[in-house]
Amino acid sequence: MAMTTTTTTSSPPGGATEDRLEGKSHPEVRRVRPRTAKSKVNGSDRAARDGHARGNGRHEAEVAEADGKPGPMKRKEYDKEMKRLHGELVKVQLWAKHTGAKIIVIFEGRDAAGKGGVIKTLTERTSPRVFRVVALPSPTEREKSQMYMQRYIEQLPAGGEVVLLDRSWYNRAGVEAVMGFCRPKEVERFLRLCPLVERAIIGAGIQLVKYWFEVSQKEQTRRFKDRIADPRKVWKLSPMDLESHRRWYDYSRARDTMFHATDTNESPWYVVDSNDKRRARVNCITHLLSLIPYEDVPREKIRLPKRQKAKGYVEPAYAWRRVPDARRAKNGAGR
Repeated sequence: MAMTTTTTTSSPPGGATEDRLEGKSHPEVRRVRPRTAKSKVNGSDRAARDGHARGNGRHEAEVAEADGKPGPMKRKEYDKEMKRLHGELVKVQLWAKHTGAKIIVIFEGRDAAGKGGVIKTLTERTSPRVFRVVALPSPTEREKSQMYMQRYIEQLPAGGEVVLLDRSWYNRAGVEAVMGFCRPKEVERFLRLCPLVERAIIGAGIQLVKYWFEVSQKEQTRRFKDRIADPRKVWKLSPMDLESHRRWYDYSRARDTMFHATDTNESPWYVVDSNDKRRARVNCITHLLSLIPYEDVPREKIRLPKRQKAKGYVEPAYAWRRVPDARRAKNGAGR
């Protein structure tokens, strides 16, 4: 599937995006180019699609060199960017609470593509009561008897909330379709009705943003091996993750079918190139901020009040059970 880079040409209400985000463009976040129902896959589309598939196996440095993209982002540059972006996210939080805005962001993509890292970064400096992460487990027997979208609809944001969906109703078009957890007719029905449901969500005043994270075959393999060897990350591996590594092209076909059916001008898919985790986080968050029409909320100047006087209070001679200094305890045990 051919994909094109998009550039925001208009600023959201309430302030210029370029002023807020310093006019920085991030070509690694791309808009999927939707086809109309009457269009067909021509030779150039097929060549572009095949070229994209072949490119998935190249090392990120080779991709950067061939495409003229910058190399891996350095830690110093990343920290500087994230300090600025975290400040903007706090503005979004205050604006959402003040205006009652309702936003839902869907994170889908390849396994080990970095979705969780972006979500963690988004919530690092924000309130969990505003930026609410939803990562639903496998459906219960009761939920299996419900309408498929029902358990996701229950998670839609109320006023003043930004819901971050770590995987979403698109499981039906992805893992369920590939692994045979549902019938082909159920997948077809989902893909046919999904744009209508999303139109209803948007019509109810909810801003819906959809991201797909794409990683190369080689980088995905490296990350899986890292998870296997690192006891801190082994919990991230599941049988479904291992199958996704084996069934790369089955998932590619499922992704292409999903894009074809659900990438609409009303509810588009945005693709994040995530071979470089740091750059992917900066690009995705910057792009998300460009889509939200937030602005600074007027606030009273904060003044720290003086402490009250002790008025005779004296600390009691109580034997507190203090938590020991771990480093000192370790050094003492080594002697």
